[in-house]
Amino acid sequence: MFKFLNSRATLAASALILLQGALTYSAIRPESVPSSRPLSQLPGMLGSWKLVEEGLVDAETRGILNADDLLNRIYADGRTGASLFIAAFRSQRDGKAPHSPKNCLPGNGWTPMTSEEIALDVGGPAPIQVNRYVVAHGDERSLVLYWYQSRNRTVANEYAAKFWVVVDALRLNRTDTALVRVIVPIANRDEQAANRAASDFARALYGRLREYLPA
Repeated sequence: MFKFLNSRATLAASALILLQGALTYSAIRPESVPSSRPLSQLPGMLGSWKLVEEGLVDAETRGILNADDLLNRIYADGRTGASLFIAAFRSQRDGKAPHSPKNCLPGNGWTPMTSEEIALDVGGPAPIQVNRYVVAHGDERSLVLYWYQSRNRTVANEYAAKFWVVVDALRLNRTDTALVRVIVPIANRDEQAANRAASDFARALYGRLREYLPA
């Protein structure tokens, strides 16, 4: 049924058309912009992971991302470090939207080696779907997890994220979302250890992050 929707190009075009229509329709009404806590208030301790560096985001990058709130940190747990980046958008009406890491990372010199969508146990009633990438930069290897989070909903697929923006714009007159990205280095080519560390950090993060994004 609806086999034509299996085409990625068709999905992308359909999502963009629906999004444009929904945003045009919802622009007639004042948008409902939910309040949220600043990401900078996210705790310095997440489970066994401790904040070790508060990263800066330069003005040029901020201008490109055009997010309403940004967080760029490094946590560590004694075994390894985890880079955390969050870009939160209170509205996507004026052309604002998350930049997909699968496009940004290659632009910064990282080459994708493998990619897949996985179910990640975060300690809730059901696993969440996230993107899992292994990227390379020279001899360095890193494991990347990222997902889109909004209104107590987490999705991995970019097109699904756009679809839910349409749904929320039409039903709730809101278009807020956030991109969450976790990067863990793959030391000694031990991908399994990096995967365990990234999953552990994401689990510790997820339970607290919901307090800082609109419900």
